[in-house]
This record gives sequence, structure tokens and C-alpha cells, in this order.
Amino acid sequence: MHTILVVDDDQYIRDLVSIHLKEEGYEVITAINGEDALLKLESTHCHLAIVDIMMPKMDGNELTKIIRDFYNIPIILLTAKDQITDKEKGFLSGADDYMVKPFEPKELLFRMRNLFRLYNIAMEETIELGHVKIDKKSYEVTIDGKAYLLPLKEFELLFLLASHKGQVFSRMQIIDQVWGYDYDGDERTVDVHIKRLRERFKHITDDFTIKTMRGVGYTLEEGK
Repeated sequence: MHTILVVDDDQYIRDLVSIHLKEEGYEVITAINGEDALLKLESTHCHLAIVDIMMPKMDGNELTKIIRDFYNIPIILLTAKDQITDKEKGFLSGADDYMVKPFEPKELLFRMRNLFRLYNIAMEETIELGHVKIDKKSYEVTIDGKAYLLPLKEFELLFLLASHKGQVFSRMQIIDQVWGYDYDGDERTVDVHIKRLRERFKHITDDFTIKTMRGVGYTLEEGK
């Protein structure tokens, strides 16, 4: 499930966008301004951000610059203005797309899917890494035709990392995505599961590698 961050000081817009996204199966996290959005991003891994430009405390352009510096996710800006100079500011701040209010929710969904494709964010339930096939429908990992069944959390951790090749996840982000927000265990459980995945596949395939980014977290890279 993809998690979308919706940032707007207008509750009507937050509710409208949230309703349509949830109907499409997305999980939605909302924020009322830029500062609130950054707090949400620290604790929750989001796959895409929808950001209003005109907000108090921190406008959308400033928020976009900060997101772009620290998170590799698509960003769609929302604005009531349709001036070319405003669009230029938005794209220069790092936005990927720009929509003028009022907008059709269906168009927003089309643009999101396009950005997922451009960012290589997996929408499908099967991921292939060389000879490795990770199937979320069957919860199987198949390598050269041989199927391997993993414990649930190991599989979900592997699928998360493989869905975002090259992206670094902190331990807290992994816990939120795999164990859930209400998990109250130790972050070291992530290290244990990463170690098990490495041990499980190190003599079977070199089509992917889970790397430790010291002081940050973990990332999966395709190939040796």
C-alpha cells in the first residue's frame, strides 16, 4: 500500500483529496502546514507528497525544497494561481508536477500514477531483480524457478526495500511500514531481520544486495 502525504491548511481540500485517495486504496497522512508535514515525514515513510503552496508558517515552495533535500519522493504542488511565474517558482523549488485549484480528483490520480512510473515506484505486486521474483500475492520469492517461503515480516521488509531500489530507509521508517505505527518494540529488530535476509540469500543469488548506510539505515541495490 502506498502512503500519500497531503499538506494543506484548508481542511476541505485535505478531506476531498483524502477521500478520493482512500477510495483508490492509498493510505493517507495529512498535515496542516509545512512544519507539521516535516514532523510526519520524520516518522512515516511516504511515497508521494501533495503540497499546497499558500500556507502559513512555511509555504509550499519552501517545504518542497526541504523535502527534495532529504527525501526521494515525487511532489505535486497545488495552487489557486495559474501564473507562469508561480509555476516557475514551484518547479525551481523541486516540484515534479503542478495543479491549479479547482482540479479534477481523477486528473490528480493520473498524474500520481505517472510520477510513480517515473520514480520507478512499484505499483504492481510482483518485483523482479534479475533472476529473483518477489510476489506479494503468494508471498513467495522465486529464484531460477525455485520458490522460497519467508517469514511474513522478512518478506514484507524485502518487498519494501525492493520496491524502492536505491532509497535509504531509516529503522523507524521500516518499523512504521512493516511492523506498524503502534509497534513498541526495539528498533534493533530491524537489524535482526536484515541479518536474516542477508544470510538467507547470500549463497543463493547476487542479483540484489542489502547495504547498510552507517548512521542512516538500509537500502537495497540491484546486482552485485
